[in-house]
Amino acid sequence: MDKIIGLGNALVDVLATLKDDTLLDEMGLPKGSMQLIDDAKLQQINERFSRMKTHLATGGAAANTILGLACLGAGTGFIGKIGNDAYGNFFRANLQRNGIEDKLLVSDLPSGVASTFISPDGERTFGTYLGAASTLKAEDLTLDMFKGYAYLLIEGYLVQDHDMILHAIELAKEAGLQVCLDMASYNIVAGDLEFFTLLINKYVDIVFANEEEAKAFTGKEDPKEALELISKKCSIAIVKVGGNGSYIRKGTEEIKVEAIPVKKVIDTTGAGDYFASGFLYGLTCGYSLEKCAKIGSILSGNVIQIVGTTIPGERWDEIKLNINEVLSE
Repeated sequence: MDKIIGLGNALVDVLATLKDDTLLDEMGLPKGSMQLIDDAKLQQINERFSRMKTHLATGGAAANTILGLACLGAGTGFIGKIGNDAYGNFFRANLQRNGIEDKLLVSDLPSGVASTFISPDGERTFGTYLGAASTLKAEDLTLDMFKGYAYLLIEGYLVQDHDMILHAIELAKEAGLQVCLDMASYNIVAGDLEFFTLLINKYVDIVFANEEEAKAFTGKEDPKEALELISKKCSIAIVKVGGNGSYIRKGTEEIKVEAIPVKKVIDTTGAGDYFASGFLYGLTCGYSLEKCAKIGSILSGNVIQIVGTTIPGERWDEIKLNINEVLSE
């Protein structure tokens, strides 16, 4: 089985479930978006969180995907930067506990925190203080970090540092890896469209986008039209359409896979990340595109039924049974 390494923001998610969306308006956070916040805004959010019930989990898009892969038994590693503090220790311990090769660097800044607001409909909104995560630079990366892996997964949230992303891809390609990009958030894509276009045109082999990200990238409302445009620029394009499933295209082959039925959506945090986990797991095992997408649907359908992105052990047993059913079809 091929190994996958993730490169992303090493964040700890602090999650709170909202009774309504008024707090989002008060904090100036557009529902469903990921907004970068400064220290002052973080303190403001923490003050509100101190009066609410919160839940802690490791986060960051690429880290979530790598965690899902590790829980399925894939060989994984993760590159990121943490602070020398309790959140950083929490993040590192979670990697090690799940058998993920720890390639974490340490910064003088506090560890990154994603304040995560879960609306009553399960939609999540992030106020992200990057802290130490933002200090990962091109010069921190070495060729050795990528050796022994077949795929590099990069999250779109990293695009604020063009040099670092390009250097990572350069090293990965030198080490013979295929590059996967998860677009990450529609506002990030819209804000740096030229760079996303460069990456996907020249370097990226596999692109994951949700409906809004695909629209921001292509200008197309119809996810199938967006998929077709993206697929012309890379090897495999995936556009996720929430409860309506996902579209996958490779060359002239195009498939649609349904989402698994879910009685109640609790929290959509990590849904796209875990879809990528399942899809990439299937790819490393050499399964068909349809089976890859079905495994992705199983994982994303499970993570939206819990708060946060850490699926309990007993649930993984059930997930693996469901995957075996797909493989035996």
